[in-house]
Amino acid sequence: MSRSRVLIAALISSLAPNFAAADEGGVSFWLPGQFASLAATPAQPGWAFAGIYYHTSVDAGGGRAFASGGQIRAGLDARADLVFLNATYVSPNPVFGAQAAFGLTGAFGRMRASIEATLTGPGGGVLSGSRTDTLFGVADLFPMATLKWNRGVHNYMTYLTGNIPVGSYSPSRLANTGIGHAAIDSGVGYTYFDPTKGHEFSVVTGFTHNFENSDTNYQNGIDWHLDWAASQFLSKQTHVGIVGYLYNQLTGDSGAGATLGPIHSRVAGIGPQIGYIFPAGHMQGYLNLKGYYEFAAQHRPEGWNVWVTLAFSPPAPHDPAKPKTTK
Repeated sequence: MSRSRVLIAALISSLAPNFAAADEGGVSFWLPGQFASLAATPAQPGWAFAGIYYHTSVDAGGGRAFASGGQIRAGLDARADLVFLNATYVSPNPVFGAQAAFGLTGAFGRMRASIEATLTGPGGGVLSGSRTDTLFGVADLFPMATLKWNRGVHNYMTYLTGNIPVGSYSPSRLANTGIGHAAIDSGVGYTYFDPTKGHEFSVVTGFTHNFENSDTNYQNGIDWHLDWAASQFLSKQTHVGIVGYLYNQLTGDSGAGATLGPIHSRVAGIGPQIGYIFPAGHMQGYLNLKGYYEFAAQHRPEGWNVWVTLAFSPPAPHDPAKPKTTK
């Protein structure tokens, strides 16, 4: 049974907002790490479903300040525990010779943020203080469409996604599960997968255009991101490897609310992953654990994050001319 087809439900489903990134308030639309192994590999037609538990812990220290809601906030420390729910339909009808898929992701969970800093203003005036905010709420909605092509061990994809700002958001809060503005993101990806040897490498890159937050008159700059993963199958059910990402803001923030000026941000992350495939009735299940340690941050918080993905997709049809144990 083809491993590339049993894993894809989890990989298509990895859509999420970013609650530990850059731009206004230290938050951007794109969540680094949402694409990983076998990202560009086609799937079996039909419905696929996934749930993702995401935990992140980041801080920025008093030396990094963020403009949000008309305020300058420094000493940011944030924790989030979120659950993302995704449904994706993979069409049996080719589009431009590719496999088309359409999905929608929503999320809910708990966000906690605090600031504690001393700020020195013009003329030597000093303002000190601390504040903590906790929110349990729903996030925005994230549609995605993909086209994927297979050429032997080479797989290619293009995607289009965006942000529908319907989540819990207020510019006066420190903690929000929505980002307060719309966004559109598009990119391309590639996966090398040799099922006979179990070697796999994937990379996906794209750009985000952010629309202005009408509550704060703040517009995030254009963001570039790259997610990558490499893994080795130890058996027909288990694979292990490493994952990583790069995130870089190409243009500065703008608008009347961008009181700190056109700042740019960046961060990188790397960590381990392990995945396990199992039968689940008339579906195939996939359980994946991956984690990232962040470094090289500029003008944004950094820390670590963990993903636990449980996905279900249609199984690959068995070829009666081949034994079931064939890779």
